[in-house]
Amino acid sequence: MIELGEHPNGLILTVHAQPRARQARIVGEHGGALKVAVTDPPEKGKANQSIIEVLCEQLGIKKSQVALLSGNTSRAKRFLIAGLQVDELQARLEPFTTSTRP
Repeated sequence: MIELGEHPNGLILTVHAQPRARQARIVGEHGGALKVAVTDPPEKGKANQSIIEVLCEQLGIKKSQVALLSGNTSRAKRFLIAGLQVDELQARLEPFTTSTRP
């Protein structure tokens, strides 16, 4: 299960980044974090920006709802997700964390 933390401005989503992947998408779970693959290299924030785009597209949220809190140069990142309740975000994450996903 993906671990979600609480923040005064929303929820904290832990992400494990996989830069230079063949396809940009949410891969699944990695040690309690959401694993997100992006095609960009981890240079000058390109991969971080791509992760935000993938999260927005696949979770159905706006860019203004997502902010990088920590992990700018690390694979382990923490994102602030604003405007969603815990149960809403868990429901949106569920299709990506089930074992039946190809």
